[in-house]
Amino acid sequence: MNMLRCSCSATPLPKSVPPTSTRTEVLKRKMELLSRISSNDGRYPMVITALVVGLLISNLAKTANAIGTCYGMLGNNLPSPQRVVSQYNQFNIKGMRIYGPVSSLSEALQGSSIEVMVGVPNENLPGIASSQSTADSWVQNNVRNYPGVKWKYISAGNEIRPNLDNGGAQYARFVLPAMQNLQNSVNKFGLGIKVSIALETGICINTYPPSKGQFDPSISNYILPIVKFLVSNGSPLFLNAYPYFAYIYTPNMDIRYALFTSPNVVVQDGRYGYQNLFDAIVDSVYSALEKAGAGGVQIVVTETGWPTAGDKATSIANAQTYNNNLIQHVKNGTPKRPGQAIETFIFDMYNENLKSPEREKHWGLFKSTGAQKYPVNFN
Repeated sequence: MNMLRCSCSATPLPKSVPPTSTRTEVLKRKMELLSRISSNDGRYPMVITALVVGLLISNLAKTANAIGTCYGMLGNNLPSPQRVVSQYNQFNIKGMRIYGPVSSLSEALQGSSIEVMVGVPNENLPGIASSQSTADSWVQNNVRNYPGVKWKYISAGNEIRPNLDNGGAQYARFVLPAMQNLQNSVNKFGLGIKVSIALETGICINTYPPSKGQFDPSISNYILPIVKFLVSNGSPLFLNAYPYFAYIYTPNMDIRYALFTSPNVVVQDGRYGYQNLFDAIVDSVYSALEKAGAGGVQIVVTETGWPTAGDKATSIANAQTYNNNLIQHVKNGTPKRPGQAIETFIFDMYNENLKSPEREKHWGLFKSTGAQKYPVNFN
């Protein structure tokens, strides 16, 4: 996680544009219409019933696994792997993102229904990029050796950008060849896992309004081949998206826009109205993908959240508001992708007491003891 560049609107809240309908309301109207057709025309009752059932199943499938959490491990007082898996199950958290393989956790995950995104640590990328056999061994040792785990994604590194001074730039030239070798391994072993990389929003420029978003031309030699890889392999783009940082570094922004509590549209971008900053961030990256000829690539939000202490606008109340609203909101998609649930991982599952600065210790939904900081509805 980094403090990310963002050019976002501080437009005042207008009162004339009503909120858009929720996906639940749209579904209800569709079902009412189908029911009326069925009752008024007895010729096709079974067909209509099948349509209704299919509609329900389709939409449940889109939202069932929309929410996971990131399980960061930079703490010396975290729960045991068995307790972690138990809590994921207890609170119906369907997805887990880990930043590197941990054998004790993989053992604890065996037989669970939790879908797992596993990261390749940045420092491991050079070896995997330079050798197919190294990639094969990594996948064998960390994925295939745990067949009872529901591996879903591999992230070849985290927040690597050639012009980002976070220690990751040195690995930029290894990202694409590592992704290619990992994909070869996945294909060779018949695993059906998607390979991508978790990027931060600084890969884009001109993000206001969202329709103007484009990939930074200064790193086009880095990002465009990655995008081409995603298109070729049907893989999503992993995006770490933080309205929190955009809010604290944008003067005069109304916090309601960041917390999903704006009563009306804040940014009108052509036919798209933005009532929250999360949608604006995600859609600016969708705009960049479209300009790169990759409009069919889906975005998985691999980090987002709100800290409870340590800096401006950090509080239990704000974190609770953001994360609970986020969970419900991502079921509905964005203005550019309405009705398409956004698979999202909340950062962080637990507080991580070995991180710095102070703010970085307080992103957890749970304390290191395993106690909830505040109520969260994951359903």
